[in-house]
Amino acid sequence: MTVAKKVWTDEELLRLPCEGKAEVIGGKLRVMPPAGLEQEEVGAALVAFLRPYVRQHGLGRVYMSQAGFRMPNGDIRSPDVSFVRTEKLPAGRSPKKFGAFPPDLAVEILAPDEKVEDYAAKVQEYLDWGVTLVWVIDPERREVWVYRKGREAQRLTDTDVLDGEEVIAGFRLPVHALFE
Repeated sequence: MTVAKKVWTDEELLRLPCEGKAEVIGGKLRVMPPAGLEQEEVGAALVAFLRPYVRQHGLGRVYMSQAGFRMPNGDIRSPDVSFVRTEKLPAGRSPKKFGAFPPDLAVEILAPDEKVEDYAAKVQEYLDWGVTLVWVIDPERREVWVYRKGREAQRLTDTDVLDGEEVIAGFRLPVHALFE
């Protein structure tokens, strides 16, 4: 479902009568259909591994799919999972509304009918905005695609290890753990 409107305020978006993931793209509200159970299970697994590590090391905050980040052009993006370093957060705390900054990590998890190529423009938009690391997870193929600005995409299979690199220093997760 897409609803047209030029400028959406945080208050309007936070009061929408629907529950679920929504984004503003080009001034148009786009409400996503509910996620399938497999897609949500993979997201929950990632959060279950990522959040304790991030909290134990005092690195920042982990957010799920309904968290919104307002881009400089007014669009709002809601990655399936995201991470923001503490120093980006006002007074080290999560804002009550949308983040007016890019997450350090943005994760998108493919639905059964989606392909990695479907996310090329969105990944580029994230990287251009200043997201340092983007992971696109493909549950069907048990793969994770890793994107960084100025570098070639890296494909990881379930025999590889996902690395938080400098974004989440020391975080390492066997890819297969996302799909168990």
